[in-house]
Amino acid sequence: MSTPSPRIRNPWAWVPSSYLAEGIPFAMVIWVAGTMFKDLGHSDGEITLATASIGIAWSLKPLWAAFLDMFKTKKFFVLWMEALMALLLCGIAVALPLPNYFQITIAVLWVMAFASATQDICVDGIYITSLDEKGLAKYIGVQGVFWNVGRLFGTALVVWLAGSLKEDHHLSTTAAWSWALGMSGATLALLAAYHWFFLPTGSLGERPESVKAAFRTFGEAVVDFFKKDSIWGMLLFVFLYRSSEGLLLIEGPLFLQASPDAGGVGLSLKDKGLIDGTIATVVSLGAGLLGGAFMAKYGLNRRTLVFMALCLNIPHVCFVVLSQLAGPGHSLSFWTVASLVTLEKFGYSFGFVANMLYMMQQISPGKFHMTHYAFANSIMNLTLVPTQMVSGPLADHFGYKTYFIIVMVAAIPSVLGAMFAPFPRKPDNGQPHGGPARH
Repeated sequence: MSTPSPRIRNPWAWVPSSYLAEGIPFAMVIWVAGTMFKDLGHSDGEITLATASIGIAWSLKPLWAAFLDMFKTKKFFVLWMEALMALLLCGIAVALPLPNYFQITIAVLWVMAFASATQDICVDGIYITSLDEKGLAKYIGVQGVFWNVGRLFGTALVVWLAGSLKEDHHLSTTAAWSWALGMSGATLALLAAYHWFFLPTGSLGERPESVKAAFRTFGEAVVDFFKKDSIWGMLLFVFLYRSSEGLLLIEGPLFLQASPDAGGVGLSLKDKGLIDGTIATVVSLGAGLLGGAFMAKYGLNRRTLVFMALCLNIPHVCFVVLSQLAGPGHSLSFWTVASLVTLEKFGYSFGFVANMLYMMQQISPGKFHMTHYAFANSIMNLTLVPTQMVSGPLADHFGYKTYFIIVMVAAIPSVLGAMFAPFPRKPDNGQPHGGPARH
C-alpha cells in the first residue's frame, strides 16, 4: 500500500483522527467485548479473566517497537493495522452465530490487540516526531480527548446500536451484535482511508543494517532506558497511577449492566450507551481539554500531579454510591445513574492527561524517545492487566457493594505515587517542558 505525501500537516487534520483510531480498537477489546459477552449470558469472572488478559498485548509492544522503522514508515504500519483490525471486527461479526463463538472471538481479539498495539506505537511515534516541543504540550489534551472519543464510540454508539437493534427492530442478541461489530469495522476502514491522505509520515529513525543490528539497537535502548536518572521511581509512579482505575475499567460497566437481583443497576443496552455516549461524551471531551489547558498553564510538577491524581481517583466514590443504592427492589432513575457516571468520567478524562504528559516529559526524552515512550506506556498497561483480571472474580465473590469500597481503598497507592514521583527534568518557571526532541 503506497502512501502519498500528505498535503495537510495541520495537527488538527490528523491528531484527533489518529487517537480516535487508537481508542476504538482498545475499547472494542477491553470494554465492548465484555458488554457483548455479558449480554450473551457470561459471568463477570469469565468475562474479565478472558478479556483483561488480552491487555498483555499492549504491555509487550516494546519488544517490537524498535523494529518497526527497519523497512517501512510509521504511517505504513498505521494504515495496514487499521485495515487489518477492520477485517477482524467483521470476522467476529460473522463468527458470532457459531457454537464456539466465545473461543473464536477471544482468539481474534488477541490478534486485534497486537495489531492495535502496533498502531499505538506508530501513531505515538508520528505524534512525537512531527510536532515541536510547544506542539507536544499544546495537543496533549486533544490526544487524550480523542482517544476517549474512540473509547466512547465503542462503549456508547456500538452498544447503543446493538441495543436498538434488539429492542426496536427485534433482532436476536447475536444478530444485533453482528451488525454493530460490522459497523465498527467499517468505521476503522474509513479512518484508514482518511489517514492514507492526511496522516504525516513521521520522521524516520536510523534504520539498522540487519536484524542483528536491530537487536543490538534494541539492547542499547533497554540499557539506556534503565540508566535514566530516577528511572525506578518514575516507573513506580507509572505503575501506581492507574492502579485503582484498573479495578473499575471493565467491572464498572458490567455493574451498570447487571440486573438489580444481582446487585447491579440494570441498565438496558440503549440506556447504557446513552449514558456513556450522548451525556458523558460532552463532559469527557471538556474535561480532557481542561486537563490539557490546566497542565499547559501550571506545568507538570509534584503539586499539579497530586491534584490530577486526586481528580482521577476521588470520583470513584460515585460507584460506591451507586452500588449502595442499587439492588433487588431498588430502581434508580436514569438521571441519578447518568449524573454519577458522568462525574466519574469527568475525573478520569481530566486526571488522565497528567499521566501521559509525565511519560512524555520525564521518561521518554533522549536518543530512543519513541521506544522509551512505548516502554513507559507498556508499564502503565501492565498495571491494568492483573487488576482488570481479578475485578470480575472479586465482584462475584464480595458482591458489588463491598467491591467498590475495595476500589476506593486501592486508590490510595495512586495518590501516594504522585506525591513521591521524581522529577529528574525540572520544570522551568512553573511551565511544562515540551516532549522529547524531534529526530
